[in-house]
Amino acid sequence: MSIANALRWQCLPVFLMVLVPAMARADAFPTSDRVEYVLECMQKHDGKYEYLYKCSCVIDQIAARLSYDDYVQMATALRGQTLSGPRGAEFRDPASVKALAKTYQGIQVAANRACFVP
Repeated sequence: MSIANALRWQCLPVFLMVLVPAMARADAFPTSDRVEYVLECMQKHDGKYEYLYKCSCVIDQIAARLSYDDYVQMATALRGQTLSGPRGAEFRDPASVKALAKTYQGIQVAANRACFVP
């Protein structure tokens, strides 16, 4: 075996260690959640077909920045901010929940800007 071939085989495990987590993260968001996000986003923009692509871009941007578990936690915190009454207090009052909602909102704004969604 030549030195070049030996080096290729020695580098393969390192390459796989770098590549596999990146590949796993790219598909970490379930398709159904991506579709739900896109449909809600399109609905906010009068159901215009052009937003199919723009809203898909937005959820892809979000998925690139957050793990799925963080996305669920942050998106829930943001949605909960609008709940009224005592049950909504769990989302409105704690500083940690407010911080999650604010962070997610910032990520969402940046993603919308990157994908030309007003």
